[in-house]
Amino acid sequence: MKLGLLSDIHGNCYALKAVLDALKHKDVDTLIITGDFVGYYFWPSEVFNLLKKWNVVAICGNHDRMLESAMNDKSYRLKVLKKYGSGLEAAIKELDGETLRWLMRLPNSLEYETKDGNILLCHGSPWDGDEYVYPDLNDESLNRYIDLNVGWVIQGHTHYPMHKKIGDISVINPGSVGQPRNGETGAQWALLDTESGKVIHFCEQYDFLKVIKESNKRHPEIPYLANILERT
Repeated sequence: MKLGLLSDIHGNCYALKAVLDALKHKDVDTLIITGDFVGYYFWPSEVFNLLKKWNVVAICGNHDRMLESAMNDKSYRLKVLKKYGSGLEAAIKELDGETLRWLMRLPNSLEYETKDGNILLCHGSPWDGDEYVYPDLNDESLNRYIDLNVGWVIQGHTHYPMHKKIGDISVINPGSVGQPRNGETGAQWALLDTESGKVIHFCEQYDFLKVIKESNKRHPEIPYLANILERT
């Protein structure tokens, strides 16, 4: 079974389109998405329109959870706007009720069964959805995974690609589709073949200058939104 692994799209439809265009040529059965569909960037409606054609298995990320809080609390909504920009605001205004309900019903973690072994989806880590598990994690942190009764753990949140093997378990972060933070420009994802166990990381090139231009136009007061996309 071939699975496309995606995380941290963050409303960046241009990056997502580049990834999905590449996936069309990979004979992929299902997309595994470990959260953060929304937040930061400004095209959540386009993101979900692109995903409609695919079989998606997904969990929520921290920005997806922030969405419900922002909808119910005006002061929190303003705080998010000032810190992260209008990505969540766009989701609140543009997504239809069905999509919002789907997004807010996503679980924090999920075990997905395949004939080759089970896959645990989580956003931060299996123990904390907000935990950052970076590629340079120490042996003590890595050893926590040994007792998990699955073949693979797919996680996101850091925006850093990672593949670690501990015993019979592979711990994989596909990186970020919409906002890589490891100094690589483009849109990151990974391909998992559950039969062979092979994992391949990809970074698709796209016109990220469009996103930079729009970020600077909408939020000159938050230079991070643009700067992170061209950091090398």
